[in-house]
Amino acid sequence: MGKFYLIIGLLFSVYGFSQKDKPYAIPSSAVTPKQVATVDMYKIISISKDTTAVDTSLTIQKEYRFNYLRKDIFGLMPFANEGQTYNTLQYSLKKHQYLPEMGFSAKHFNFMEAKQIQYYHVPTPYTELYYRSVMEQGQNVDAFITINTSKNLNFFIGYKGLRSIGKYINALTSTGNFRFGLSYQTEGGRYVLNTNVLYQDILNNENGGIKNNAEFESDDPDYKERGRLDVNLKDASTLLKGRSFFSSQVFRLNKQPTANNWYIGHELIAEAKFFQYKQTSQNVFFGDAYIKSGISDFTNLKQIKNKFTLDYDQSLLGKLTVFAENLSYNYYYNKEYIKESQLIPHRLSRDLWFVGTAYTFSRKSIYGKVSYTNGMTDASLNELDGLVTFQRQGKKILSFGYQKVNKQPNHIYSLYQSSYLNYNWHNQFKTEKINRFSVAATVLGVKTSAEYQIINDYLYFSNDGTDVLSVTPKQYGSTINYWSVKIEKEFKVKKWALDNIVLIQQVKQEDAVLNVPQYVLRNTLYYTNSFFKKALQMQMGVTANYFSTYYANNYNPVIGEFYVQQSKKIGDFPVIDIFVNAKIRTAQVYLKAEHFNSSFSNNNFYSAPAYPYRDFIIRFGIIWRFFS
Repeated sequence: MGKFYLIIGLLFSVYGFSQKDKPYAIPSSAVTPKQVATVDMYKIISISKDTTAVDTSLTIQKEYRFNYLRKDIFGLMPFANEGQTYNTLQYSLKKHQYLPEMGFSAKHFNFMEAKQIQYYHVPTPYTELYYRSVMEQGQNVDAFITINTSKNLNFFIGYKGLRSIGKYINALTSTGNFRFGLSYQTEGGRYVLNTNVLYQDILNNENGGIKNNAEFESDDPDYKERGRLDVNLKDASTLLKGRSFFSSQVFRLNKQPTANNWYIGHELIAEAKFFQYKQTSQNVFFGDAYIKSGISDFTNLKQIKNKFTLDYDQSLLGKLTVFAENLSYNYYYNKEYIKESQLIPHRLSRDLWFVGTAYTFSRKSIYGKVSYTNGMTDASLNELDGLVTFQRQGKKILSFGYQKVNKQPNHIYSLYQSSYLNYNWHNQFKTEKINRFSVAATVLGVKTSAEYQIINDYLYFSNDGTDVLSVTPKQYGSTINYWSVKIEKEFKVKKWALDNIVLIQQVKQEDAVLNVPQYVLRNTLYYTNSFFKKALQMQMGVTANYFSTYYANNYNPVIGEFYVQQSKKIGDFPVIDIFVNAKIRTAQVYLKAEHFNSSFSNNNFYSAPAYPYRDFIIRFGIIWRFFS
């Protein structure tokens, strides 16, 4: 947290020296001195060059994004404490890629990836401060500032921090995400550089869920104080830590831009991660252990990704790209084990090469992109990805997508070591094979999206134990068919609005290894108005979330993953939130009564089979933006 206070001090120092009344004076290095900066001049640019402007409006989408992840979490079910993991209700949220990942996926929801970082172009210094109260003794903050020192050079720095003790025993969370970066281009844009540095740590105390669900579900007033519910683990914690460096460079070979342009490019990602499961003493919950106290399991990953590109961009025909990509990884432990006469090695290390091509076309109302990547290895690693979008007045009205992926298993499926005997394995799994078809259309204000996936050699975790929790990786030998349809529509009458989203999912499989709720719903009724000559804008309403019953995956802290179970269904309970939001100039204030109905409903609300969802709580937050 020390970094956070340092950055807060810097931000307020900058603000104190730079804040002035509107209009905002723009430095002469950016535009002419007499020009006035408007909000739409503050640009946010993704690594793929998608550009949006800073949005200060008060909308229902802002309400949905005002949370720890800073995005709409429809399809995700948060755990009781802020900063814990999320159960995935909507399977189509899972992204597939041909490159292997570390694993420990339950701990990566708030882990920032280098290529997800956005870049900026601002006429004056732009600052954003985010604050939200938490469940118990702590705060969630996100402080950020960006500045253009000249028209072609931008810097940004930010820190996102969280600490919350939570309502249950041993549920503390403490996380930090530090980011720093810059973007630069020469006059005329012949050379473009984007780069960032990330330092992240995600610490969670782990209680393994409550021991007795009947106590939670009872009407006994003693258990309304959630700290009285006994839990499986009282001395365990996990820590995911990472640091990375990213750079993307593009150079135009011809000196002046023409109808035919040639570019060469290079991307570099160098990163190191480690995951630690720590426990003071052995717990029979996971079975026997090699040591009885001082359990500290470390998993390490170091890797470097390089990508070299050659582009030919023709103004009428589009852009053709050829590329070569290299991934060199070292996933390792500090020792080797012998388990039942099987050697559990201490390292997975490979040097993978890929080659591919991509074609992008954009003309009037049609946008299309297709790419193919093939691995130069003995294993069949490849990806075919295509998308065609039709637009009208700058808005997408119809799109078709297809993806075919042969993916190497994440490292945790292939190798894991632990002090617990049952949590040691070395496997040679086949590649996962996914065919994904998608279509989306907007007609008369109704957004409809559908997806169909054919999955072969699906990888998952399940419990082998009866008296103990012994979770190990498996590979499913049969085909899984998954489809989903999502419908979104907002109805407005004067100052009232009803925003609706319905997700329907279905899985066809011989064995229940991929489980999802059939229905996921969200409905929001809200009222919007302005007061004091529009100086104050207010929004108030109620949101109801719901998903149907199903055998939800449970969470295992030793491996930081969810696993399949068939012993307890969860779902079929509404979560009703009441909110009042306000905007005063560039400040947005949020007040919410979360899970308001829990105080008079049955105690049947769970995020996972052993993990109750949060009780009624009133939370306050603010986003304050400064433009000078």
